[in-house]
Amino acid sequence: MKPGARIRAAIEVLEVIAGQHRPASTALGDWGRSHRFAGSGDRAAIGTLVFDALRHRNSFAWRMGSDAPRALAVAAAPAALGLTSEELVRLADGSEYGIAPLSPEEVAGLSRGVPVDAPLHIAADIPEWLAASFKEVFGDRAAEEGQALSQRAPIDLRINSLKATREKVLRALSRFAPEATRLSPLGVRIAAPTAGGKAPNVEADGAHGKGWFEVQDEGSQIAALIAGASPREQVLDLCAGAGGKTLAMAAGMHNTGQIYAYDASRSQLRPIFERLKRAGARNVQVLEAGNETALSELAGRFDLVLVDAPCTGSGTWRRRPDAKWRLKPEAVEKRVEEQRAVLQLAAPLVKPGGRLAYVTCSVLPVENSDQVGWFIEQHPQFALSPIAPRWEESIGGAMPVSAGGEQDTLLLTPALHGTDGFFIAMLERGERD
Repeated sequence: MKPGARIRAAIEVLEVIAGQHRPASTALGDWGRSHRFAGSGDRAAIGTLVFDALRHRNSFAWRMGSDAPRALAVAAAPAALGLTSEELVRLADGSEYGIAPLSPEEVAGLSRGVPVDAPLHIAADIPEWLAASFKEVFGDRAAEEGQALSQRAPIDLRINSLKATREKVLRALSRFAPEATRLSPLGVRIAAPTAGGKAPNVEADGAHGKGWFEVQDEGSQIAALIAGASPREQVLDLCAGAGGKTLAMAAGMHNTGQIYAYDASRSQLRPIFERLKRAGARNVQVLEAGNETALSELAGRFDLVLVDAPCTGSGTWRRRPDAKWRLKPEAVEKRVEEQRAVLQLAAPLVKPGGRLAYVTCSVLPVENSDQVGWFIEQHPQFALSPIAPRWEESIGGAMPVSAGGEQDTLLLTPALHGTDGFFIAMLERGERD
C-alpha cells in the first residue's frame, strides 16, 4: 500500500473508534480481517498512524482546528510514516486509493505549533477533566509528564535469572539492538520503532520459548524488586493477573519459600500456568480465582503481601493511548472503591512484623498517595516504610527523585525515569496490633 492508502485506512479506523466507541486494537483487528490484501508492514504502519493520532489527539486538534479523524490522521502522518509536510501535500492527490488534496487550513496546521500558553489539557494531551490531577501531582512539569505519556513506548524485557543472564539475553536478541535498562538490573530494552518501522515480536523468539525472559516494563520490574521477596519467605501476590510480578519474585527467591498467586478473575489468572512452566518457577501455588474464603484461612501467614491494585492504567497510556480518552470520572471512582476493597482484604493476611507492597500503574493521586493515607487511617497497625533504603538494598545506588515529590513513596514516570507510570508504597505491620 502507498502512503496515501495507509492514511486513508487510518482515517477509516479512526472513524470507527470515534463513531462506535470501540477500542483501537479491536478496530484495527477488524480492519485487518476485512482487508486481507494488506501485508504485515501495511498493518503495522496503519496501527502506528492510528495510535499516534490518539496519543496526540488534543494537540493535533488544536493545530489542525478540528478533531475529525481525517485531521488527526493527516497531523500524525509525517512522524508516523517518515514524510515531510511537502511530501504529504504531494501525495494527497485525490486518487482512488489515496486521500483528497489538503486544504489550505490543513497545510497551515501541519506547520503550526502548540503555543506555550495553551491550556494544560492541550499541551499535555490529556482529558481536560484530568488537568487538575496532573497539576496536583506534577506541578509545573504537568505538560512535560503528559507529553511523555503520549510517546511511543519501548519493549522492555525482564531476564529470568533462574535460566539466563542479561548478557545471554542481549546476545540472543542482538539483531534487535537491545540495551541494558538504566534502572533495573534485570532489564533489557528494545527501542520503540521509528517512522514506518515495525516492533519485533520478541515472544516468538526461541529465547522466550526457553523461558529466558518475559516482557515486562522496567517500572514493573522495579516494583517487584522493591517489594523485596526474599528466599524462604511466605509471599502472597494478591492481584496476580497473568503472573508477571509472581514470576519476578519467584526468581528473586531462587525458587525457595512459597508464593501464593491469587486473582479475583479466572480469565486474568489463566495464563499464569503456562508462564510458570516456561520460567521454571517451582515455588508458586496458584489459588482458586475468586475464592476469598480460602484466602481468609491464610490470615496472618505472610511476610509479604503484594497488592498490584486494579487501577485506571493512566501510567500505561504510552502503550494504550485510546484508554485515556475512554476514561471517565465514574471509572476512577469505581477503581478507588476496588482498591480499597482489595486493601481491606490484604490487611489481615500480613503477619505481625510483615509488610504490604501497594503498587499501581497509575499517576493519579486519588489512586496512589490518597489511598495510602486512607489505608493507614483504617489500619493504624500499619506504618509507611521509606522506599529509599529498599532501593539501595534491592537495586543499588541512590533512589532517583520521585516524580510526585514524595519522600517515602515512589512515583516512576516516562518523563523522569523512562518507565511506564508506576506508584510504589511499602507499609509495615507492627509486631503488636
